[in-house]
Order: sequence, then structure tokens, then C-alpha cells
Amino acid sequence: MDFEAYYALHARVFGENGFGVSRETAERFYALTEHMLTVNEQMNLTAVRDVESVIYLHYVDSLKLADYIPQGAKLCDVGCGAGFPSLPLAITREDLRILALDSTDKKVRYVAETAELLGVASHLRTKSGRAEEFGQGELRGAFDCVTARAVSNLQMLAELCLPLAKKDGLFLSMKGANWEVEYAAAKNAIRLLGGAVENVVEFEIRNGALSEKRAILVIRKASETPEKYPRAWGKIKSKPL
Repeated sequence: MDFEAYYALHARVFGENGFGVSRETAERFYALTEHMLTVNEQMNLTAVRDVESVIYLHYVDSLKLADYIPQGAKLCDVGCGAGFPSLPLAITREDLRILALDSTDKKVRYVAETAELLGVASHLRTKSGRAEEFGQGELRGAFDCVTARAVSNLQMLAELCLPLAKKDGLFLSMKGANWEVEYAAAKNAIRLLGGAVENVVEFEIRNGALSEKRAILVIRKASETPEKYPRAWGKIKSKPL
């Protein structure tokens, strides 16, 4: 797809979801799309393989988070995978200082290379390793906001993410239509880890006749996480809080 065709498609889908778009920003998203789909032929980055679905399911979904991230925030994207939401946020929010974190080295390298390609590496850096280890080490309490998309259920995710947030910081959990089931199971974990749910934002992402339900759980770190959390991944997985 050439850029002009992409630009028209991008502008339509973004407009349907309440986003404006400049030509310069669309050029960066076009470069991201071309690069990701090319790399995806050799590396399994995403199951979404057509341009329209990438815009709708990855870019729009990622950017719905932007309204809940304070200006100038230091943000950690836990389990960044192919770079969502970190790459779209880096394109549109140059005020943020983003760390894209993943335990898979090749995905971290891909995100770092892509950030360089897009010219956003000055405010998007990457780190390879496990969130639960960083949460007991150098990154504990280091971020204004922590988020995660398509990583794990909320009960386990809270133990990975809340220790990374500063006191009074935010854990912004991106979830699908079944968020209520996950939240019911995770209430105790959130409380034990120092979190308090401030808001649940339900919305739909749209593409013509298509739509999908989504939710963002806005969880404030009301008190410090007890020192024994996060535990090792094996314990988190076998005995969720």
C-alpha cells in the first residue's frame, strides 16, 4: 500500500475513534506498519497481518490509553511484545519517558530498532528482563504509570505491575470485554499490593461496521507494596494472590 492510500485509511479509522491525525504523524505510523509487517514475516510479532486491522486493533487500542497518562510521566510498558502500546504512545506523546520491558530479547531488540527508525528513541528506551525481578530490584517504585496489554490476567498482572509504580502512581490495566470477571478475581491481589481502583473506563474501538469492547482499569497505588511482593513467577502463576 502506498502512503496516500494508507493516509486515507488511517485518517478514516482514527476519525471514527475520535482522534485527529496530521500528515507527519501518519507518516510515522505508515513507517511503523511497513516495518512491522515486513519483520513479522520472519518473526512472530503479531497475528494481525493486514494494514486496516493493524490500525484498528493495535494503534487505536493503544492510543485510547493516552488520556489517562499525566503530562511528562515516566511510563513502563510491561510485556511490550511488538511495542504496543509503547510505540504508538511514543509517536503521539513526546512528553512521555517510556520504558518498554519484555523478557524476550528479540522482541526488545525489535522495539529498540523500530524506535530508532521512527525517530522516537530519545523518549522510548527498552530493557530485557522479567518484571517480577525488576520489581524487587532497580525499577521498584520507579514509574509514574505502569501499563500492560495482552500479557496476563489481572490477578497476576497486578503483582507484576504495582511494585514498579511509585506511591500515588498509576497502574493502567488494558482489558477486553471480560474485564469484570478478571476484576472480581483480582480484588484481593490489588488490595494486598497497595492498589485502589479509581475508575473503570469502558469504550469501543471502531472500524466501519466492526467494533470491539475494551476497558481501562485506572488503579492508584495508594500505599507501598509490601516488600515480599512481587514473588518469583512460578509462585505468582501457581498461587495467585
